[in-house]
Amino acid sequence: MTKKGKFAFCLFEYVPYGGMQRDLLRIVEVCLERGHHVDVFARDWQGDLPDDLNVSILPGRGFTNHGRCESFAKGLKEFLAQMDYDVIVGFNKMPGLDVYFEADACFAAKARERSSWYRLTGRCRSYLRLERAVFNNRSKTEILLLSKQEKQVFMDHYGTREDRFHLLPPGITRDRLALDNAEEIRADLRREFAISLDENVVLMVGSGFKTKGVDRAIRAVSVLSPELRRKTKLLIVGEDKTEKFKRLAKRWGVADRVFFAGGRRDVPRFLAAADLLLHPSYRENTGTVLIEAMAAGLPVLTTDVCGYGYHVECAKAGVLVPSPFRQETLNRRLSFMLASDKKEQWQKNGMAYIAGTDVFSLPEKAVDIIERVASC
Repeated sequence: MTKKGKFAFCLFEYVPYGGMQRDLLRIVEVCLERGHHVDVFARDWQGDLPDDLNVSILPGRGFTNHGRCESFAKGLKEFLAQMDYDVIVGFNKMPGLDVYFEADACFAAKARERSSWYRLTGRCRSYLRLERAVFNNRSKTEILLLSKQEKQVFMDHYGTREDRFHLLPPGITRDRLALDNAEEIRADLRREFAISLDENVVLMVGSGFKTKGVDRAIRAVSVLSPELRRKTKLLIVGEDKTEKFKRLAKRWGVADRVFFAGGRRDVPRFLAAADLLLHPSYRENTGTVLIEAMAAGLPVLTTDVCGYGYHVECAKAGVLVPSPFRQETLNRRLSFMLASDKKEQWQKNGMAYIAGTDVFSLPEKAVDIIERVASC
């Protein structure tokens, strides 16, 4: 696209450290580098507004979150219809989009797993309406696909044409690659958290502790053998409420083994300091941290519901917990990996896989497609 475009980016809520939100900012950055004008519209924005980004807050009305989402989507569509944008890009499902960045798994599939009563609730019906607006077979919205497994799910539920899907590579930043001074960083961060060099550090990274399976991780650490448990600490990086999980750790006797570091911008330091990435999510459209861990040379233990879990499997960079999930399986596999002599091989396999795979160009590839849609 030679012509400089005027783009509208839309999302319900911006939260610091969210994966989708990081992708949005990186895509915006590429758009601006290419000379395009970008306006961002959000229902809510937590944290500081970027100085170099034009953000408009349009609060939705309603007493429930789903009600406010629908209200925001309806009001935004009416507002943008009066404006002169070349392309409208959504990072949440809503009507009126030219391009949708598929940050969330198929809601209809998740709803079908719930009770018939749940499918009658206002929450379920609202989110189904928003999703249907993007994926129904009459929609012309182009879909930037993050998880190739989800394509068939959406097609089965909505009859979405296959040619509307555009699979993007994972989008990690190069600061996630193993650092030259990794040993120095490892020692420094362990001193910061009073962790000795001979202890096992099991790392979790991600906001939304319930979905990420922090309870599963704490339970798995609590049932390690006494000797292994004494040598192991669980370090959790992410932004969320911690009280419930601290109570779980105390109840299961591992309060002194579990540390919450909060949301951090220095995640590469934690990757360098850890011995294993644990990511036992209940559900996960992608799981970018799995790719980041492999890039940093960190073995991975994750559930197979994570969209990027297949990268771990292909790379032979760790172990997956199969569905249906069983806590006993996670417990055994965590114990196995911590004691295994395969750690160095998992590490080498992951780094070799990253070296031979495009895991960086998500923002550029996304903007290529946005430009193509804008020029049509």
